Formats: sequence, structure tokens, C-alpha cells
Amino acid sequence: MEAAENGAKGPTEGAADPTRPSRGGAPADGPGPGTPSGPDSGSRAGTPGRPPTRVVAALMLNMALVALDSTIVSTAVPQIVGDLGGFSVFSWLFSGYLLAVTVTLPVYGRLSDTFGRKPVLLFGTALFLAGSLLCASAWNMAALIAFRIVQGLGGGALQSTVQTLAADLYPLRERPRIQARMTTVWASSALLGPALGGLLAGYAGWRWTFLINVPLAGLALWLTARHLVEPVRSPGRRGPVDWAGALAVFACGGLLLFALVQGGVAWPWLSAPSLALLGASAVLAVVVVRVERRAEEPILPGWVWRRRTIAAVNLAMAALGLLMVAPMVFMPTYAQSVLGLGPVGAGLLTALMTLSWPLSAAFCQHVYRRIGFRDTAALGMGLASLVLFSFALLPYPARPWQPALVMLLLGAALGLFQLPLVVGVQSTVGWAERGTTTASVLFCRTVGQSVGAALLGAVANATVAGRLAGAPLPGLPDHLDDVSRALAEPDGLSPAAAEHLRGAVAAAVEHIFLGATAAGVAAVLVLLLVAPRRFPVLPEHE
Repeated sequence: MEAAENGAKGPTEGAADPTRPSRGGAPADGPGPGTPSGPDSGSRAGTPGRPPTRVVAALMLNMALVALDSTIVSTAVPQIVGDLGGFSVFSWLFSGYLLAVTVTLPVYGRLSDTFGRKPVLLFGTALFLAGSLLCASAWNMAALIAFRIVQGLGGGALQSTVQTLAADLYPLRERPRIQARMTTVWASSALLGPALGGLLAGYAGWRWTFLINVPLAGLALWLTARHLVEPVRSPGRRGPVDWAGALAVFACGGLLLFALVQGGVAWPWLSAPSLALLGASAVLAVVVVRVERRAEEPILPGWVWRRRTIAAVNLAMAALGLLMVAPMVFMPTYAQSVLGLGPVGAGLLTALMTLSWPLSAAFCQHVYRRIGFRDTAALGMGLASLVLFSFALLPYPARPWQPALVMLLLGAALGLFQLPLVVGVQSTVGWAERGTTTASVLFCRTVGQSVGAALLGAVANATVAGRLAGAPLPGLPDHLDDVSRALAEPDGLSPAAAEHLRGAVAAAVEHIFLGATAAGVAAVLVLLLVAPRRFPVLPEHE
């Protein structure tokens, strides 16, 4: 047990409180249902030890699959549209995948607590593999979008279960190491994706951007099936699966994300379709609450919000998802439209954040051992807020090294923020609640990303429209995407018009980073005001 988080309960989270599982769960301080035995017990989920290298390799492969698939398709879009058509709906290749991943995270988290991690991970990997094969055989854009949703249904299982297994397999003092490794794998795969997708689409055909998943998923499937061993489960522990709650969560989350993705794009935010979708989402949210209150083993149990530690981490991670939209979505636009960099240069600029992030994450354990999980995360997000705010202070036009330094420092700050929260919150629950807890954190972060894309996108478009409304040059576009496309092909623009558009984009991205700064400050306040100073870490049986 770490010295900083020595298991002492805070004044509001005592022995009878939050860290005890709900009905049907394992004892809060136990490793999980069942007791492992035999020479391989160190590899069994629920018993922290040093897992076999092949089990770790399976986790890394599954993590790489999800990260690679989130970016590899982006550079193949022109070839896909040229072959299948459907330019007006191609964005759903990404939105559909994200929607499927997001709404299934809570479901898979609860299922992994009920049936074990291994069957859920095997199911997710197999479904992801099947979805990849289906995508490679798609005959039109509608079929490809449908098959991408199948991929997302598998990807949701991979995301939540891999993160949960990392906590199951490693003791607290070693979790930062495995989490830093997984962060490195995620960053490397996400960076490799666009380049690999471009090469495959250009020389082998776009279908290979999906077929490349097949050998990787097959190897991950074999390694998991062959080498991951879970503890024997005691009879009588398993409660009924809350399928009604799963359906309600899926419907509510899907409708809300659909409204956020389409709002401001397919129709105005205050139009009838947007209001109808948001209203229906609110009604379904009430249905979810009623269904989950009656369920014996709910998919979204109320304790994930009643316990101060988990609730604070959920809210802080939602703020992280929101603010991450600024550097990951809008920094490439700034790099190309304002700085004049090409796609490769813009990608490298964004990649700087993913280089410093895992290094900082690996270092953060030395900080939280001294000052605790909460204060380390608050320190990291406080520094990140200062870095985000510093972007607004850059001169116009900025030199490329200036935003590059911002991205490098931002990654280092966020590495201090995310990993202590993930490691800390997983350490406050027993095996029987860890899957649900991890899934709730990932779910909130992903919903934060969707809300951030909608909210900050609206800020960007409002800024651009305001800057160009009174422009002395007629005929200029007034939407950020249209402005970016115009600056990408500036032959039809006069120098004065191009400069005016660049200034509008710079102002829009500046406002976006200020909005991200506000989200960072909100995360710090949540941690300081809601989270206990010392997380109620459970004792380990090593």
C-alpha cells in the first residue's frame, strides 16, 4: 500500500460507507470472487502479482487495436468515398463508431463484474474482428457505417475490460507502470494510424485499413484465451443481468450522442429536430433512473454517484474529455489554416502532446506517493489550465515552435492528472465493482468529448461568424469548416481575404482554448471540493 494513500478512511467515507459492494458483490477488501490457487496464481485476475508476459501482450494488442482503428480510417476517407460514394454521410464512419463504444461502456463494465473479465474481453475481441471483416467487405457507405457500429460494439468491451484488467493484475505500486505502458501503446498506435492508413489506401486499397485488424485481433484472441486465467467463481454470487437497464442506457446514450453529433451540423441547435432529440434524451434519462433503481444488479448503480471519490473522478474525467477537444480537434485546424503547415506538420504538432503524456504518467507515482492521488491530479490539471490559457497569449501570427511548446507542456501536465485518478479510483473498490467503476470513468470521459465537440464547435462557429459578419470583403464563408477549406486552397482568395480568414480562425481557436481552460478550472474545483483529500484505498492481499 502506498504511503500517501495508506487506506485510512476520510471523515465522510468511513468503514461502513462507499467502499463496500452492493448486493451480490464480493467483500470490499477481497481480491474478487473465488480464491486463486496454484503456481500461476499471480496471473489470475483479482490477485495482484506479476502477470505473464503473454497476458500483458494480449492487453497491449487489444489497446492498440482500439487506438489504431480510431485514426487509421481518417486518411483513407477519399478512397472510400471515391469507391462507395456517400460523401454527405461519411462522417458517420467516425460518429457511429464513437456512439457504439460510448453507450456500451457501462454495459460491458457491469457484465465483466458479473461474468468475469475474460469472457467479456474474448467476446469484444471476436466482435471487433468480425466487424473488421464486415467493414472490409462493405458494398456501399450505408453498409460500411453499419459495420463500423459493429466494430464499435466490440471496441467498447476492449476499452473498459483492458483498463480493468490492468488494475486486477497489478498491485497498486506497479499500476502506474502498466498504465504508462498502455498510454504509450495508445499514443504510438494513434500516431501510426494516419500514416499507415494512407499507405494501405494508396498501395493496397482502403479495405486493408480494416483487414490489418484481423491478424492483430486474432493474435490477441489467442493470447487471451490461452494465457489469461481468472479465479474460480463461488456459486450463488451471480445476480440477474439487468438487460432492461442495458437497453435503457443504450437508448438514452445513443439518442443523446446522436443529438450532440448532428446538432449544429445537420440542423441548427434550436431547431425542432435538436429540441426533440434532446427532450427525448431527457425523458429516457428519467426512465434509466427508474429502471436502475428497481434492478437487483443495475448496469448503472447509484453508488457510482453517491460515493464522493467515484463521483468526483467521473466529473473530473468528463471535464478532461471536454477540454481535450481543443488540442486534438482544433489544433490541427489552427496549424494548417493559421500557421500554414501541411497535414504532416499539423499531425506532428499534435503528436507532441502524446509524447510527453506517457513520460509524465510514468513519473507521477513519485508525486502521488508524497501528496496523494487527489492533490497530484489537481496539480496536473492546474498546470494544464495555465498551459491552455497561455495559448490565448500567443502572438499573431505565432511561430510554429510556440504552439508546439504548448502541446508538449500540456501533455506533461495531463499525464499528472489522468493516471492518478484512474489508479486511485480503481484502488477504492474491490474486484466485484472495479469493472463498473472503470467503465463509469471512461463513459464520462467519452460523453465529455462529445459535449465538448458540440459546445466548442458552436463557440468556434460563432466566433468566425462574428469576425466575418462585418468584413469589408464580400462573399467570405462564415463557418469554420468552410473557412478551413478555403484557406487550404487559397488560389481563389485575395491576400487581404486570406489574411482576414486566418485572423478569424486564430480568434476562434483562441476562444476554444479559453473554453478548455474553464473546463480545466472546473475539474480542479471538483477535485478540491468533492473528492476526499485521501482516497479510501482498500487493503491489498499480495
